[in-house]
Amino acid sequence: MPESKFIDIHSHLQFAAFDQDRNEVLKRTLDSGTWMINVGTQYDTSKNAIDLAHTIERGVYATVGLHPIHTSKSHHDEQELGEGGMAFVSRGEEFDFNKYKELALDSKVVGIGECGLDYYRLDEESIKKQKKVFEAQVNLADEVKKPLMLHVRNSPEGGANAYSDALEIVKSVNPKIRGDVHFFAGSIDDARAFLDFGFTISFTGAITFPKSKKLGLADYEALVKYIPLGMILSETDNPYVAPVPFRGKRNEPGYVKYVVSKIAEWKGLDSDEVAATISANAQRVFKI
Repeated sequence: MPESKFIDIHSHLQFAAFDQDRNEVLKRTLDSGTWMINVGTQYDTSKNAIDLAHTIERGVYATVGLHPIHTSKSHHDEQELGEGGMAFVSRGEEFDFNKYKELALDSKVVGIGECGLDYYRLDEESIKKQKKVFEAQVNLADEVKKPLMLHVRNSPEGGANAYSDALEIVKSVNPKIRGDVHFFAGSIDDARAFLDFGFTISFTGAITFPKSKKLGLADYEALVKYIPLGMILSETDNPYVAPVPFRGKRNEPGYVKYVVSKIAEWKGLDSDEVAATISANAQRVFKI
């Protein structure tokens, strides 16, 4: 197996979207020199990520966590999930600290999450529960000494800032915890706050999309130029948000190279140099 030229730090290859051809996708991804971290969103997808990681000696890892949208019963549609996002109903899950800790101690688990705050639908009771579950996962990360994989999203209507709220929770629960803010779509001020605290920031294929006020995309070019290369990670968030030239189709971990290429373009740096630095960043943060 080739060494990692690229690392997709936020993949969901254990999801049902890959049930028909998972092994083929896994093989071509690894053959291309791309490693991956498959990220848990509930107990079952966390366990499945671990099981998948154990099928390969090197290059495939897992995180375990409860996504904020799965802390309550809720409906999620394509408008919320973006292109390629199939509507689904979350049954809601109670966070069982001991069960997740048992998973987290597995040798293939490199982080806790995705966990955090999702304000897409600002429901007071839901946000209250999200915060409680997030605090528990920050404590879990501290107990097992593994970094956080954060999911943070603001409401399209504005209002409370999920980024500042999430960072305050981390600081109040345990200011020694570090990790990555996945699929970052905040402001430069939000980025600065996390960078100053020692978190890395990762980008998806959304940075390859043309600028559009209608889509409500962050100013990714300004963010990429602002954030030091040593604090940037790359991801796909597959099967969602496939980059150009696969936009609208199912995403997969091997497409992370298009994210790295766009970062290199905006940084005005050699693509191989950027790929090597971002890969080294991921290995540093997640100890892989």
